[in-house]
Amino acid sequence: MTEQALESAKAVVVLWSPRSVVSRWVRAEATVAGRNKTLVPVMIEQCKRPIMFELIQTAELSHWTGDAGDRQWRALLSDVRGFVEKNSDLPTQVVSTPFGEDTLTPSQHGSASIDRRAALVGSRISRRTTIVGGIGALAVAGVGGWAFFKSGPAIASTRIAVMSFSNMSGDPGQAYFSDGIAEELRGALSRIGMQVIGKASCDAVKDLAIPVAAAKLDVANILTGSVRRTSDTIRIDAQLVAGRDGVEKWAQSYDRAPGDSIKIQTDIATQVANALSVALGAAKRVALTLGGTRDTRALDLYLQASALDRNADSPEAVLKIISLSEAMLARDSNYGDAYLLLAGAQVSYGARFATSTEQRAALLDHAQQSALHAAAVMPGSGLPTAQLAGISSVRLDFAAAVRGLELAVASNPNDVTVLETAIFELALLTGGPRPLQLADHAITLDPLNPDAYFSRGICLYVLRRFEDAIQAFEKALALASQRSRPRYWIAFCQILLNRPADARSSLARVPPENQFRQTAEALLAARTGDRAGAYAAIAKISDAISDQASTQYAGIYAQLGDLDNSFSSLELAVEISDPGLQFLKSDPFLDPIRRDPRYAAMLARLKFPV
Repeated sequence: MTEQALESAKAVVVLWSPRSVVSRWVRAEATVAGRNKTLVPVMIEQCKRPIMFELIQTAELSHWTGDAGDRQWRALLSDVRGFVEKNSDLPTQVVSTPFGEDTLTPSQHGSASIDRRAALVGSRISRRTTIVGGIGALAVAGVGGWAFFKSGPAIASTRIAVMSFSNMSGDPGQAYFSDGIAEELRGALSRIGMQVIGKASCDAVKDLAIPVAAAKLDVANILTGSVRRTSDTIRIDAQLVAGRDGVEKWAQSYDRAPGDSIKIQTDIATQVANALSVALGAAKRVALTLGGTRDTRALDLYLQASALDRNADSPEAVLKIISLSEAMLARDSNYGDAYLLLAGAQVSYGARFATSTEQRAALLDHAQQSALHAAAVMPGSGLPTAQLAGISSVRLDFAAAVRGLELAVASNPNDVTVLETAIFELALLTGGPRPLQLADHAITLDPLNPDAYFSRGICLYVLRRFEDAIQAFEKALALASQRSRPRYWIAFCQILLNRPADARSSLARVPPENQFRQTAEALLAARTGDRAGAYAAIAKISDAISDQASTQYAGIYAQLGDLDNSFSSLELAVEISDPGLQFLKSDPFLDPIRRDPRYAAMLARLKFPV
């Protein structure tokens, strides 16, 4: 709140709580409001106010939980309205927002009320929200400000967001390098026990002011920086600032030869840890560089491959990642992160694009060897363990998969990559509440990451909470609108909810050649009684990928009530080790066959966890 705004305010609402009474800024601004006769004090939590304010009548709202009909809340609104009308020639009115909260707006000249969602964000920015001047800002003080000034656990000082570093090289083609430096720092800080917000969430708020971004991400600190790279030198500027007010805690500029970028990253991570009073014992110092490389060219290849990996939806893109990973490892055979990237690409190609059982099996063998190499050079990391567990699941060794996933989560409970792997697989293989709890934790760590919301949607889908699942998938889609995957999962939910028109609308925005769109269309035909259409859709899918979708055929036949063909498809899926069998225990489209003794026998045969 600037002094000018404070002086011109018609009503200044001060929220007293144990946290606000100790702020000299709150006391000073309350003093100014008192002098100007615009002070409206509100007790939101029992505390001893500064002595000069003890005798001023104060609204009592420490009991308030947000009920717009609460008598004392209504009385406060009336008092504020009276203050504003007394101090202004512009009359006011109380209006109800679309979110069910009351706020005050000018009744003339078309002034707009404040969206409550914006208020909730703004309320956590800094001490400036303590005292809010003017009619428009009142909505922020009356609703959003509550969360900040109510006592509660403070944001952990080790909860940090690392913004993608700005590319100052003058070459857009160098963006992968500046982005990659930030991602490497996220990994290093996570390995030493800090709660690090993921890239997707950081990118979503990168253009906002530091306090606003920190409020959205619920972090205490933000690391920002820039990179300028030429053929002769590399300059990296890094700055650690407090999220609440943007005050600098540490800053450093590095001008080095290009080959020193790895040393610079390690130094930045060390200095950030020191600035935040994170004790770096011997084990944590080792963890800072765990899985990394000393070869600058290998690092550069890794950053290129990582940038490509974020949206690798085609077989060509996945093959390019494999090629780059092999080039890295040719330069540094102990590069753990490169082995992990290679293993992930090999699994992805084998599970999604393999054209034969033999090709898939060979790729999974290679992936397992890559992940084992990563485990050997990254002892104690949960990342290779999660990768190996995922491979076990694709290979239908479900018991080993569950054991590995639980071990990976125990080793790296705050690594979003580990959590995403564990959530998806545990939801399919075990169900129950735990995967959903992990999904909520992942969202806490990376609140604007579409993959975290997608994982939550899968958990809800498995639990047959289809409406809630749609909301989670829609959130993922809102954060990454170019993706097709949330759309066809939304369609699956709509089909199960018997909303065929909605499902068709969702599928219309998925490419026609997408296998899962074709599967959804077959399921939709089956659910709506179009048997000929369903059988024709099965034939179309089979022409494209033959038996590789056997588990999907089983779901379509189950919806048609053709149980014998459903079980025949599942038997074929077992014979060819179809990765889709991961869905056998959880897929709602298989519900019609669950009472058949053959179903229980197949679960037992595949050794699904009980």
